[in-house]
Amino acid sequence: MAVILRKVATKTLWVYFYVLLFSVSSNMHYLVDGAPQAPCYFIFGDSLSDSGNNNRLLTLAKVNYHPYGIDFSLGPTGRFCNGRNLVDIIAKLLGFDDYISPFATATKDDITKGVNYASGAAGIRDESGRNQGMRISLNKQLINHQIIVKRLVALRGNNGSLVADYLSKCIYSVGMGSNDYINNYFMPKLYQTSRLYTPEQYADVLVQEYSQQLRTLYNSGARKIVIFGVGMIGSTPFEVAMCGSNGTLCVDNINNAVQLFNARLKSLVTDLNTNLTNAKFIYIDYYGIGLSGALSSPPGSINYTAPCCEVERNSTTGLCTAFKTPCQNRTQYAFWDAIHPTEISNVFIGARAYNSTLPTDVFPCDISHLAQM
Repeated sequence: MAVILRKVATKTLWVYFYVLLFSVSSNMHYLVDGAPQAPCYFIFGDSLSDSGNNNRLLTLAKVNYHPYGIDFSLGPTGRFCNGRNLVDIIAKLLGFDDYISPFATATKDDITKGVNYASGAAGIRDESGRNQGMRISLNKQLINHQIIVKRLVALRGNNGSLVADYLSKCIYSVGMGSNDYINNYFMPKLYQTSRLYTPEQYADVLVQEYSQQLRTLYNSGARKIVIFGVGMIGSTPFEVAMCGSNGTLCVDNINNAVQLFNARLKSLVTDLNTNLTNAKFIYIDYYGIGLSGALSSPPGSINYTAPCCEVERNSTTGLCTAFKTPCQNRTQYAFWDAIHPTEISNVFIGARAYNSTLPTDVFPCDISHLAQM
């Protein structure tokens, strides 16, 4: 089975980039002039979504230096990418003219359009990522959101019902779980979780805690909530280098553990939609989108086994070495550093999340349809 999955992964990663331009161009009709499709966009997550919240923290998970941002209009802002990250892409597809401001620097005028609370190395569990230093866990991000909600109430003349109606129309996205595996479960020298729980038990524990956190978000006024599953972290150059893969493309036991979590997360979406009044949760199969595709392999070569930028040997972070020149053909690399995707990968995932290509991409609908509800 593992061999079959690796063959599928190989073919799919070729297909992945072949369909990219078509997928993006097919979504451009959504980018029309006028108001955004939602009044605001609130973002919770980890380094895949962080846009600068870690810049002032004492942490290894900080990327406000070159070559990060080499293809971003504002340079190195704290995004873990050469250019735009996933939520930047989605914000644009939703019709926002500007990037959603990070909580660390958001002004009174910014917060009416939404806030990005995401933090590199953050997890569902508070201890996840502590090996990297300071980070803003999901529990802390939810506390920060309460601060913003109170500010919005004050801006609206302390009219709580008016703000509640406003918030119910906004889009919320939550992408957590990667660090609960990368910087927790699969670091047995630093964390006990792999000795306390089997992969099945750990997935249950994570989803149980995640469920309570998502209910907290719902209770703060959120109704339209996008939940991103965890991607193929066992296929990142970082994990392959750290754990070894016996000559294969991926670390199978890590990807298998992630799949257990994702399956429970999809079921959680059904549970929340069933039991919470007016709740509209959707699940984005980040892992499945990365594996999807049935088109023939394109000509040329895509490098999906090495990072585009230079990463120190035996790096504990997988991040780019500061001020080193990265690869020039960045559209031909799946990974920017040893963990995070390139901008072109983010464009592909974002396009499929917003306007699904396959029925399996999303559940029960994609972001474009959620925005219309």
